[in-house]
Amino acid sequence: MNKILKITTNLWFNTEAEEAAKHYVSIFNNSKIERMTYYQNVQKVMTVEFQLEEQKFVALNGGPQYKFTEAISFIVHCDSQDELDYYWDKLSEGGDKKAQVCGWLKDQFGVSWQIVPTNLTEMINDEDPEKVGRAMKALLSMDGKIDMNALERVYLNLL
Repeated sequence: MNKILKITTNLWFNTEAEEAAKHYVSIFNNSKIERMTYYQNVQKVMTVEFQLEEQKFVALNGGPQYKFTEAISFIVHCDSQDELDYYWDKLSEGGDKKAQVCGWLKDQFGVSWQIVPTNLTEMINDEDPEKVGRAMKALLSMDGKIDMNALERVYLNLL
């Protein structure tokens, strides 16, 4: 029997719950589809329970009345530019190109993601206000995907 966690993220889709869950599981390691439930009268998928890197999610086919917004986003912490490029490329494919700024993107389902360097929080919370200022200025100037090396060079004032 699966352990029930205190908090599970629920994602409301119109009709794409199964497609989205399978897409996300194909991108992240340590991920799997756990269970699907069906609307009994029409035998269509109602919910898909899945895991991404040990985080549990439920995708619900609930209809068109609700849409995703940037008010909620998922942050993917990356240790290298290659890892950042991988997640950026996979999650941005088919998404809204106009929503790509400062490491944020919207995927093909309208879900917002932040693909960021693991040390970004350290940089923007540094005790040295000059370092923070340089890092924030560089970050905010990046139109889409973050260039980790450029951000670190600016942060460390190595230009």
